[in-house]
Amino acid sequence: MSVRVIGMIGVEPPKGTTLHVIAGGVSPSFLKEFAQTHENAGFDQVLVGYYSSSAEGFNVASYAAAHTKTLSYLIAHRPGIVSPTLAARAAATFDHLSNGRLSMHIIAGVTDKEQESEGDFLSKDDRYARAAEYLGVIRKLWTSSTPFDHAGRYYRFNGAWSAVKPLQQPYPKLFFGGSSEAAIEMGAEHCDCYALYGEPLKETAERMADFRRRAAKFGRAPGFNISFRPIIAPTEGQAWDKARKMLQDLENAGLPRHAQDKSAERMLAIAARGDVHDERLWLPIAKATGAKGNTSCLVGTPRQVADAMLKYYELGVGSFLIRGFDPVADTTEFGRELIPMLKAGATELDRAAAA
Repeated sequence: MSVRVIGMIGVEPPKGTTLHVIAGGVSPSFLKEFAQTHENAGFDQVLVGYYSSSAEGFNVASYAAAHTKTLSYLIAHRPGIVSPTLAARAAATFDHLSNGRLSMHIIAGVTDKEQESEGDFLSKDDRYARAAEYLGVIRKLWTSSTPFDHAGRYYRFNGAWSAVKPLQQPYPKLFFGGSSEAAIEMGAEHCDCYALYGEPLKETAERMADFRRRAAKFGRAPGFNISFRPIIAPTEGQAWDKARKMLQDLENAGLPRHAQDKSAERMLAIAARGDVHDERLWLPIAKATGAKGNTSCLVGTPRQVADAMLKYYELGVGSFLIRGFDPVADTTEFGRELIPMLKAGATELDRAAAA
């Protein structure tokens, strides 16, 4: 297993210490620069996020892919906003035009209110049930050699067919996240990688073991991704000072303090037990922001943070989504030492395991 490092790109320059990079308008020059900064820093892939009001992800990724050579794109996608037949063809087309640089992250929406702004009035559990049917149709479109009919709870097709199949076989990797029973059921049946928030090692190992059991019922052996916000500095003391300064900046911004979903509720419950877990995992920013936007931090020197990440790699986590609160500068900083140390450490662990 070789480790992969995922970042996150946005379309408009962020201002100051920030949680998010996908709101606002579109700056083509910034998007190009941000994608190239990730590629130059040694990232393997970047997430293209989704809000109901944000720039459309396939177009964002297409533009970025045209200005990069090796960087892959994890496009967030909400089933139900477009037909699965169109989504299947769009994804397969992008996969060819990018030379196989596509993965998709399946999400059912953050809140009912946001979904309603797109004309979607299903409850969250129903959205996950629809997503399961949607992915079943898409996977069949990607792999079927003949047209097929489908009559389900949410979709009906006669002679569904896509002449364009993905370049990656059998199809691009499907990620998903979520802690609700409906989310996990959907992911166990249809998705290839379970994306987790950065929880302590014990809780992470338990969640991975549970999901492996669920996926095994469908004959699937899933991968795992985990998200962190590294806060690094040349010395450990400087790193902790930097972390506390970021917390102060975010609190001064008046950010929301309520949980949005089951994953955020889990994180807030863990944060209530203490600020620091497993030496490096620091959760006050998660607590201050309602655990929004992957706010689990790892604090220390690049070596200390890389070693902390490698403990998750030893559990079976194959990829890490990392981003900072100063998005462009942090991307460059991660590439200097943290990413090379993480990749070198994973290679050494692989060699030891093979021996």
